[in-house]
Amino acid sequence: MEDAAVFTSSLGEAAEIVTKQMYLFEDRGGRSVALRPEGTASVVRAFIEKGLDKTGGLTRLYYLGPMFRAERPQAGRRRQFHQLGVEVFGSNSPYQDAEVMALLARLLQEVGVSGAILKINNIGCRNDRPEMVRQLKEYFQKQAAELCEDCKLRLEKNPLRIFDCKQEKCRAIARGANQPSQWACGDCKEHFRKVREALDLLKVGYELDFHIVRGLDYYTKTVFEVVHTGLGAQNAVGAGGRYDDLVQQMGGAVVPAVGFAIGLERVLMAVTANAAADSPDARALKIFVAAVNPAQIPQALALAEELHEKGIAATANLEERPLKRQMEQAAKWMPQGQVLILGEEEIQKGFVTVKDLSTGQQRQVARKDVVSEIS
Repeated sequence: MEDAAVFTSSLGEAAEIVTKQMYLFEDRGGRSVALRPEGTASVVRAFIEKGLDKTGGLTRLYYLGPMFRAERPQAGRRRQFHQLGVEVFGSNSPYQDAEVMALLARLLQEVGVSGAILKINNIGCRNDRPEMVRQLKEYFQKQAAELCEDCKLRLEKNPLRIFDCKQEKCRAIARGANQPSQWACGDCKEHFRKVREALDLLKVGYELDFHIVRGLDYYTKTVFEVVHTGLGAQNAVGAGGRYDDLVQQMGGAVVPAVGFAIGLERVLMAVTANAAADSPDARALKIFVAAVNPAQIPQALALAEELHEKGIAATANLEERPLKRQMEQAAKWMPQGQVLILGEEEIQKGFVTVKDLSTGQQRQVARKDVVSEIS
């Protein structure tokens, strides 16, 4: 729980988190307090309170904990969720931006999230913002009648936030606007060029997305998101950027900073999606050995081990399950694979029934020849 001003002054009054999602209360002392909807502002508050903004050095911090947003629960969105965040204070180097993004990419990879896409953009500094806002207002006002009610408010308070709208009609209008990076000054453009150069050197893959602005007002220069296609509509796994003005804005010294946060529930969803689509079984499994009756399970296991010795990815049914259930499981795991069926007749007569799941065709192969024929 924090003083509400920690968020209302830092995130921006037009931010959706503030206008729609933040839990606000008045405590017994008549003070306005909030359950924290995100971590960066709280970290900056603590950073200033402990006097770390006066040290003049580099400070690297991380946090892990629950956050709260009053929104409709759905896949990937909960009213209480958990974030892991990383913040680096005291460096305005573009290479620090790249290091933070490389850490994010490596962290996700090591916990089992593959196929995630890093998207980056440059939204300029506070010196660029007045002209950016003026021109964006001029563009969006021409189509104000088509904007959603939230974006009509954003148009007055901060038109840059319209790029962050999730409604398709607003997104379509935003796609016709000039890129925010167009108004970035020479220093910001050079900063972003070096960020990209460093990411290339570190072999961190990324995509340029000129409409990523992030939903919070404190970001400057580099902003980024990591998305995963296996998560559906709520596909952001993590996000972050540079916020060079926030420490000073919250009452501290001038301290540049950059960081990110990842949603742990979404990371778990992405890991699960990868496990379903890209697990060793799903990727490499070619053979399923089915036992018609429990009595044939030992022979099924022995056949699977023979296949393993030949380097063939195979698994055997070791549970007492009907053949139909086994076939359904095999089709789910490896729709292009083959099922080797061992029943009482097969054992007695010395053959194996081989069913091709992609064609549905069956044939009989002598037990002594099945490994060599399959391989």
